[in-house]
Amino acid sequence: MQSTDLGNKESGKIWHRKPSPGTRDGIIVNIIHSTSDYHPKVLRFLNVAFDGSGDSLIAGDHQGNIYVFDLNGNRFNLVQRTAQACTALAFNLRRKSEFLVALADYSIKCFDTVTKELVSWMRGHESSVFGISVHASGRYAMTTSSDTAQLWDLDTFQRKRKLNIRQSVGIQKVFFLPLSNTILSCFKDNSIFAWECDTLLCKYQLPAPPESSSISYKVFAVTRDGRILAAGGKSNHLHLWCLEATQLVRIVQMPTSVRAVRHLEFLPDSFDAGSNQVLGVLSQDGIMRFVNIQTCKLLFEIGSVDEGISSSVVSPHGRYIASIMENGSLNIYSVQALTQEINKPPPPLVKVIEDLPKNRLSSGDLQMKVTAGKVQRPALRPKDSRIQTRILKQDLTGNVENKENELSDGLNKKRLQILLKGYGEYPTKYRMFIWRSLLQLPENHTAFSSLLDKGTHVAFLNLPQKYPIKSRKLLRVLQRTLSALAHWSAIFSDTPYLPLLAFPFVKLFQNNQLICFEVIATLIINWCQHWFEYFPNPPINILSMIENVLAFHDKELLKHFTDHSVTSQLYAWPLLETLFSEVLTREEWLKLFDNVFSNHPSFLLMTVVAYNICSRAPLLNCNLKDDFEYFFHHRNNLDINVVIREAYHLMETTPSSIHPDSMLDAFTALTKGQYPVFNQYPTFIVDYQTQERERIRNDELDYLRERQTVEDMQAEVDQQRVDDEAWYHKQELLRKAEEARRQILLHEEEKMLQQRQKLAAVKRELKMKEIHLQDAARRRFLKLQQDQREMELKRLDDEIERKVQMRDQEIASTAKDLEMRQLELESQRRLYEKNLTRSQEAVAKDLREDADAYRRRVDLEENLLHKLIENDRQQSQKAQQWKEAEEKEFYLRSERKAAALSDASRRWFLEQQISAAAEHSETPSHGDMSGWRDDQGDLSSLPRTSQLNDISETDSSTQIPFSRKLAEWDSTDQNLMQKVRNLRWRLAAQARSRCQASRLVAT
Repeated sequence: MQSTDLGNKESGKIWHRKPSPGTRDGIIVNIIHSTSDYHPKVLRFLNVAFDGSGDSLIAGDHQGNIYVFDLNGNRFNLVQRTAQACTALAFNLRRKSEFLVALADYSIKCFDTVTKELVSWMRGHESSVFGISVHASGRYAMTTSSDTAQLWDLDTFQRKRKLNIRQSVGIQKVFFLPLSNTILSCFKDNSIFAWECDTLLCKYQLPAPPESSSISYKVFAVTRDGRILAAGGKSNHLHLWCLEATQLVRIVQMPTSVRAVRHLEFLPDSFDAGSNQVLGVLSQDGIMRFVNIQTCKLLFEIGSVDEGISSSVVSPHGRYIASIMENGSLNIYSVQALTQEINKPPPPLVKVIEDLPKNRLSSGDLQMKVTAGKVQRPALRPKDSRIQTRILKQDLTGNVENKENELSDGLNKKRLQILLKGYGEYPTKYRMFIWRSLLQLPENHTAFSSLLDKGTHVAFLNLPQKYPIKSRKLLRVLQRTLSALAHWSAIFSDTPYLPLLAFPFVKLFQNNQLICFEVIATLIINWCQHWFEYFPNPPINILSMIENVLAFHDKELLKHFTDHSVTSQLYAWPLLETLFSEVLTREEWLKLFDNVFSNHPSFLLMTVVAYNICSRAPLLNCNLKDDFEYFFHHRNNLDINVVIREAYHLMETTPSSIHPDSMLDAFTALTKGQYPVFNQYPTFIVDYQTQERERIRNDELDYLRERQTVEDMQAEVDQQRVDDEAWYHKQELLRKAEEARRQILLHEEEKMLQQRQKLAAVKRELKMKEIHLQDAARRRFLKLQQDQREMELKRLDDEIERKVQMRDQEIASTAKDLEMRQLELESQRRLYEKNLTRSQEAVAKDLREDADAYRRRVDLEENLLHKLIENDRQQSQKAQQWKEAEEKEFYLRSERKAAALSDASRRWFLEQQISAAAEHSETPSHGDMSGWRDDQGDLSSLPRTSQLNDISETDSSTQIPFSRKLAEWDSTDQNLMQKVRNLRWRLAAQARSRCQASRLVAT
């Protein structure tokens, strides 16, 4: 089995190697979706649906992730993230790429698997949607919740109709029938209606299921041709309805391990023309069993108790089964692999089985092999024996005795008897199966259903009062079984001991009423032969047989009974009419009837004799009739194995002349299809009793009707008297109420007059008060006006006084401001002087540094000159170098003169700046900064004449062109001008700050 984890992938392969599903489980692939978060967990799949082709399916988990799985292309894709759990899916719309999903917020959305976009959003449900059914044409969709069902048009995504029901009746399922225009609605009260899709007119209603079935329908499935409806619920029974004839055609009983049916699904077949024969039944144990509804044979099953199935869907072509497991994973099964064992050729027709060896069987030799599609047969063979199988020719002249011993389901009566004698009882696990085979029950479902449809028999309407059983279910099953027996034969409606006889079997087969009825009917036909010939008296002939056998084997005990007037009706009949259920425990009773059903009907009579013989010691000590009655109606300390061995001994040692088997017929099974007619009783007595009972009942009904009529008349008279008394009492109350209201009105009128007089006096007083108030208000208004004028005059005086004070305060504050301004100016002057001193020191420092640099240059030039002269002396041949040295000497001299000129201009500029700062500190200006902008000029005010004279002199004394010298001086002047501009900018900034301070003082 391959396993695929989707993880966080949005697409990928479903399987990585070609799947090869095994015949045992048929699983193609197991798909899980786990997360790789901080706390890894498995996301559970909730719903799955196939498309119309059956080769693709869609599945959604509880976090809203919806995947499409292409089984032919071996691909999966994440097509949507809805962020909430999906409650239903549908993937067979007319547009193949679209699908419907019902979400936890009660809405239905339509998405496209190719574009992954939202197509439509439908709202209207007020509870969770658990079912979506799409019409065969793909145009309409039916969505179902617990309280309503809604019909949608998938072309316009508009709601067409809405089915509303009463709150007490919930909806189980509403869906379209395949290949038809019919809607089937199933409700929680087991009612099923069919509606026309276009007009929504009711076409028909299925009749109510039989009361004996006691199934509350929960799940439904319909064949592909829409003819057969399968319904199941909390029971192991399935009802098959024919929708064309609107009647129940079959009741299928699942194995006893099935207690409830959770899901139903028909398995399509390409060759059955839509009339599907295989039905998948998912039970409460998580196992889905596929059975043939015609032969009622189990074909195969999927799932197990450890790995149970939560829900399953079958593909439309029937090749795949998609199952959501209880652990949240998704299994995809191959139907071909599961049915491979079924489609094998049949085994050889004839098999030869060797006889059993003489030695006893061990407890492990009983083997029950149950395989899908095969008949269940117990394999009775010891470990050392072998079964030889060979194909023989068909033997048409077989042994008649062997044919009689061959039972249904492949069992052999002789071998079962040998097994029973070896172990004393049948295995508990297979006891019911062996009983059904021994009794050869026909399982006539239709005939039994017709008996149940007749309802509860009138003879057993008061059964709960006669036999108060604690279990309501057991009482109901007993009542239905007894009613079915009474409808089968009229004698059983008058048989008083029938409930005692049937109760142990009803308790044993309470979950399968059909088997219970047929077991009791077979018991009555075979082991109760001649019981009703002396009805309503006990069967004297049967009791005489028992007495003859007892007389032959234990004359002393019979003489003791005779001496104490104890007849067979006391020591034999209580055991027979209760079938030993009063004197044996459950295990003892089952062990006894293992032997009774495996032997001739006379064995039951021999068991009665054996019970008396084995109890002879306590019986011989009994002397009172009450003691005998108590003994045969209560449990005693007796070993049932001894009784059974004694019964076998009596069967072998009793002479044929008095042996009951010579007077009782051999075992006869019930006929198939219909039950045989049972008329082995005096019909005239039963008919007379029936007629008498009917006459008494009719008389009682007439009496009851007359008494009811009289009671109704008396009640009507009493009611009329009560009504009259009530009317007179009401009239008296009305009269008294009217008188009381008249007195109240008179009293109220007097009070009204008094109130009117008081009101007039109050009005006069109010008028006088109003006049006084108006006069007082006028005087108050005049006084208020006078006070206002006085206040205005006072306000004007206060204003004048305040302005005078403000003027004095302004003058004082102005004087203080002038003083503060004088102090500020004085502090600014001192600050400027301090800054000027610092500037002069900085300039002097620069001059000293320049002088030092000049001296260093002069020393360098002298050293260079000395070196040149010495070199000239040493190397007269280097004339060119001498010439270059002369040029350098000339350059150094020009540099010295330029430095001297720049020093003179700098000194002149500093003197001008110092004088200007002094003038400015003495006379501060309140104007704008235009003066500051004019001072930022160039050196045009320098004495150019002296410069030119110096330049001319220099030019005459040197050989360097005048233009070159002028360029050198201009560069020097430019450096000097840049320094001057920086100084001026700092001074201007200081001046601006002073002006701003002065303006603030002025304001």
